[in-house]
Amino acid sequence: MLEKFDAVVDKIIQWLLVFIMMSVMIFSVMTIVLRWFSINWQWIEPFIRHMVFLSAFLGGAVATKKGTHIGIDVLGKFLESKNMHRALKNIQRYIALVSIVTLVWLAKASYDFMLVEKEFGTEAFFGLHSSHLVAIIPIGFGVIAYRFMYMFIQSFGKKV
Repeated sequence: MLEKFDAVVDKIIQWLLVFIMMSVMIFSVMTIVLRWFSINWQWIEPFIRHMVFLSAFLGGAVATKKGTHIGIDVLGKFLESKNMHRALKNIQRYIALVSIVTLVWLAKASYDFMLVEKEFGTEAFFGLHSSHLVAIIPIGFGVIAYRFMYMFIQSFGKKV
């Protein structure tokens, strides 16, 4: 059941990434074209910045799922070459746990930042309060933390 849920989450993230990247491209080109006619819509550039920001978090979630997130894999390659698969699996579990704890802490800190922004922030564009845009941060960290948690749980189901 958890695998099916993760597959749905993965599809949603991938479709969101495609939609966001297409939007960024369209609005970036639109900004250039509008400048030719001396038209400047103030909301486009902050919108593009926030969409790029959101795509970075979603891209991090996709990279985590594929196991291509940032990592130094010297020890992993060494253990794999020595056929020490159990030790490698335990190190991967430890890394996942440390990542989960770190990401939950970052999500909590960014949520607190969002609350401060909610109290003291201003309207960004289209009537959106800046705290709604800052909410990208805790949501992004939460999604990546979920991915690591799924990897950790899934590691116990696979044979070593």
